[in-house]
Amino acid sequence: MRHNAATLLFTVLSGTSLAQASEQASVWPTAGWPTSTPEAQGMSPSALADLVEFGAANAIDSVLVVRHGRVVLDAYYAPFRHGLKHAVNSVTKGVVGTLAGIAFKEGALGPLDASVLAFFPTRNAGESDERKQAMTLASLLDSNSGLSWQEPLNDDVPDSMLKMERSANWIDFILQRPMAQPPGVSFNYDSGTWHLVSAIVAKQTGIDTFEYAKQKLFARLGVTDVAWRRDPQGIPIGGYGLFLQPSDIAKIGYMYLHGGEWAGEQLLPPEWIAKVFHPQVDMHVGNYRYANGWWTIPDERPTMAVGFLRQLIIVLPDIDTVVAATGSGSYPFRQLIDRVRAAVKSSDPLPIDAKGDTQLADRIAEAATEKPSRVQEASSLAKTVSGKTYRFGPNAADLKSLKLNLTATIPSYEVVFGAVGPRRSASRIESPIGLDGMFRFREEAGLASLHAVKGSWLSDNVFEIVSRSVLEGVVTRSILTFTGRRVDIAVELNSGFRARLHGETDE
Repeated sequence: MRHNAATLLFTVLSGTSLAQASEQASVWPTAGWPTSTPEAQGMSPSALADLVEFGAANAIDSVLVVRHGRVVLDAYYAPFRHGLKHAVNSVTKGVVGTLAGIAFKEGALGPLDASVLAFFPTRNAGESDERKQAMTLASLLDSNSGLSWQEPLNDDVPDSMLKMERSANWIDFILQRPMAQPPGVSFNYDSGTWHLVSAIVAKQTGIDTFEYAKQKLFARLGVTDVAWRRDPQGIPIGGYGLFLQPSDIAKIGYMYLHGGEWAGEQLLPPEWIAKVFHPQVDMHVGNYRYANGWWTIPDERPTMAVGFLRQLIIVLPDIDTVVAATGSGSYPFRQLIDRVRAAVKSSDPLPIDAKGDTQLADRIAEAATEKPSRVQEASSLAKTVSGKTYRFGPNAADLKSLKLNLTATIPSYEVVFGAVGPRRSASRIESPIGLDGMFRFREEAGLASLHAVKGSWLSDNVFEIVSRSVLEGVVTRSILTFTGRRVDIAVELNSGFRARLHGETDE
């Protein structure tokens, strides 16, 4: 295949040989990924089986490994399953950065040193601050805009992001934030400025950001099953909100593995790729560096798009490998990356490892099979509390009422939540509950449209409900303690949110 200048530049930057690049570029999974045994791609099936086991112990929802353009591992963990989209959270930043790169290549985005305020001339953005006037598009892409924003990369509350979610106009909320420092001084994780990038891409291209993504990126990669949350004004959220299938997440990484090329077409400019793979912005998290929505460890050379609860695209050019992972829990990145690297044994095919292949197949099947959790005998209170409506005063979860039906043929619960944020209305949710240690499923319209719920008595007056938003990776554990007409609920989400709620029934 003829190599253009971008491919040659990426080859030099990544250390990939031209022979490798030519062989790799012959595989373009637009219509679907070809599959292979691990051995045919120089990987150990038993080591990949260990990786699947690691996923089971670390709340991974799916893991897909591609080497030499072929899928060697595609595992799903119940209740998530093959064929479903998954929220990718802040991997969205890497996708929006990709769209900005495409718009830049096409000449629509304009210069990267353009003033951010110039894109929003009718907004009241506090232009009297010279530091805000100096904020550029490049500083948004590098997350060093200087805006005051609290969204730490730890378990602390993302205060600014939550306030943005509750605001009537997200763009105004972001632009009106005060400046903490001049642009370009220091990295600060910020979903708000990435929302500005989404709005700028739409403004400069004249096309809704999601429609632009469909036309310029997803259609070319063969991605069709995708959804994207929007702000109250209908702008696709720039910092999070995308839902993609794992196989399609991997396609984005594969495009970066090939220097921004797809099926002979250069989608991203060479300088964009060079910046992503050789970033300069220190994230002040380990030795990670940042550029255009992507994280890189310079010495080890993984480049990643990273989302909350370990939604990951990992690009490993030195071993010609892409990993796509979704999840519902956090673990150190390197533990996953090290296991992938450990599975690579050779650049050439390995002998068939029948024992390892069986082990891998067994681990994948085991991961996909739901295991019942331990349940205790039903309490005599089940009949007493069933059918009663418990009402709640003001609370952090905005829960208004709860009704349990634990003695029905199909056990269920019903909750009513108040309106949270603009353009949202009160919601009533009914769901079956599995009381045998197995999840029961509720489907509804919308992005996060599949929920799995189960419950169990922990003691005579304590009942536990575990609810999973299967597509979002969000797990909610609620401990209900009944005392007379009162119920006290301790709520804990895997996102770190915790609340204590108190309700009463007049029945």
